Amino acid sequence: MDLTGKVAIVTGGAMGIGYAICEALAEQGASIMIADLKGGSAAADKLRQRGYEAHHVDADVSSEQDTGRMASATVERFGHIDVLVNNAAIYSTLSLKPFEQLTVGDWQKMLNVNVIGQFLCCKAVLPAFKKKGSGRIINISSGVAFKGNPGMLHYVASKGAIVSMTRTLATELGEHGILVNSVAPGFTLSDGVQNNPELANTVSGFSVRNRALKRDMLAGDVVGAVAFFAGPHAAFITGQTLVVDGGAYYH
Repeated sequence: MDLTGKVAIVTGGAMGIGYAICEALAEQGASIMIADLKGGSAAADKLRQRGYEAHHVDADVSSEQDTGRMASATVERFGHIDVLVNNAAIYSTLSLKPFEQLTVGDWQKMLNVNVIGQFLCCKAVLPAFKKKGSGRIINISSGVAFKGNPGMLHYVASKGAIVSMTRTLATELGEHGILVNSVAPGFTLSDGVQNNPELANTVSGFSVRNRALKRDMLAGDVVGAVAFFAGPHAAFITGQTLVVDGGAYYH
């Protein structure tokens, strides 16, 4: 899958699934702009040390000013944008609790990053995509959007919203040559999750038991689907959500 000459923005790209996506796209020849709140500089350095072209911009995806700066910095650095991977999300710091214990503040924080953040990033890159008459948006959802896992209602709802947003954006933006798809990973034993013992211990064993492939899912298991949607073989696919979870959910 050749992405030579392509420019990809990956939000939340400094670690975990996001960094694995950056690696995969860079390996296929893409230039990478990592957008993250922290760690972006070190992550870009790691990629450059391997011979890849990578830069970073500090960005809070829930800030319209930051996402606008993210897009303009990418165009200024590379001249254009080809791919946006909306990966930034609140998950690894999630505290599991019954829905009646959730506060409005919990909901607002979750939706601001997981849903409004993706909306703002899409909006920010749209002028660059329209100018060149093409673009790929890949939204990272989650398998929980289809299964309704307990103890994380606000997170599940946010990921379900991404599936619907993907379909609607695909319909609206198709006439501009912009393809919009989503990847829905299962529970992934990423760096951030491993730093949250409550989440890792509660969900990991359950997830392995309930998937066809009896092992932990790792960040590298997600990247093939993202690279596919970014590449030439997905040129007539839009509005779709691909579940990548080792056979925990079939749809």
